[in-house]
This record gives sequence, C-alpha cells and structure tokens, in this order.
Amino acid sequence: MTQADAPPPLTEMQARKKVIRDQAHANRKDQENKDELSREICAKFMALPEYVAAKTVMFYVDVRTEVRTRNDLATALAHGKTIVVPWCNEAGELELFRLESMDDLAIGMYKILEPKTELRSLPERQVDVKSLDIVMVPGVAFTRDGARMGHGKGYYDKLLEHARPDAPLVALAFECQLFPEIPTQAHDVFMDKIITEKAVYTGKGRKS
Repeated sequence: MTQADAPPPLTEMQARKKVIRDQAHANRKDQENKDELSREICAKFMALPEYVAAKTVMFYVDVRTEVRTRNDLATALAHGKTIVVPWCNEAGELELFRLESMDDLAIGMYKILEPKTELRSLPERQVDVKSLDIVMVPGVAFTRDGARMGHGKGYYDKLLEHARPDAPLVALAFECQLFPEIPTQAHDVFMDKIITEKAVYTGKGRKS
C-alpha cells in the first residue's frame, strides 16, 4: 500500500469509538450462557406494556454474537401481532418485511438469516416504518441513558429517524455491552429503553 492509498487517520472521536466498539465486541464474544440470557432479555421485551399494546412490532434477527432473538420470533408470531423484520438492500438501506412464518427466512449471502429473496418484493410483505408501534434495536455498545453505537454504517440511524415519535425504540443488549460513556453527535438517536439480563433501563429517547 502506498502512502496515497493509506486510509485517512482516525479523528479523535472515531478513535474513541473504535476502542469502545472493539471492547464491546470482545465482551459480547466472551459472554457465557448467551442462549439463556437472550431468552431472559427477550421475555422482558415481550412483557413490556408497550409491546403488549402494540399491533405492529419490529424484531431484529440476530447476527453472530448479538442477543439472540430468533428463538423467540416464533413465540412472537403466535401473539396475534404483525411481526416485522428488517433486511438490507443493495443500496445499503434497511427495508421492512412482514414475517408470517420462520419458513420465510433463509441464510443469505453473508450467512445472515433474512427474508427469502422471492418474498421481499411482494407488496403485501412490505411495511412502512411509520406503521411500527414498537421497535427492537440491536447495537454493539450502549450507555444506560440510551446512547447507542452500531457498526458505524448508519443503517439503523437512517431507519430510526423515520420511526413515529410515539413508537418506543427498545435496545436489547447483554450487560457487558454497557459503557459509562459513548461519544455521540447531534444526529445520533437515543433509545427509549435498554433491556439487559439485569435490568430495563430508561433512556433519553428522541425527546432529548
């Protein structure tokens, strides 16, 4: 690699974020009993009054070492609600898909469980973000007051900007993903709640 090809140096904020992101990934990878703790965390999510009252709910489908949701998606499908999952299109944007059965999902190109290609374009399966009554959000690192750090691509930030203000944003995380402070910018979206195996924390939300 020549000097001209070298990536630009990280800003101070980017460098701080990288340290936290790397530590959070390591913490999450080392977390024991992921299945058991994930079940506890998902049970807390589905016990929220906001979930009980919701008609349309967005779940994420877990990837790698995230809090595992796929084991509880089938349970959610039996609750008589419209269950929605996101998937990433070629433009790098998240689209929303109405899930009717776990059979609607298949392993995609990056070994990620996602809606089957032949179902995504069906009009009756496409969902507008404004119809979501509660939104489950993944992330790499969080603070207890709702700051969130993702993978740095901004996929969820773009989606969450358009969620209804009255639709709570609820992050799922292991306690080991919580940090005292995360660098934030004016456009960053704060969570309304963060659920871990230990507690349900109340975040600043988007009213901050």
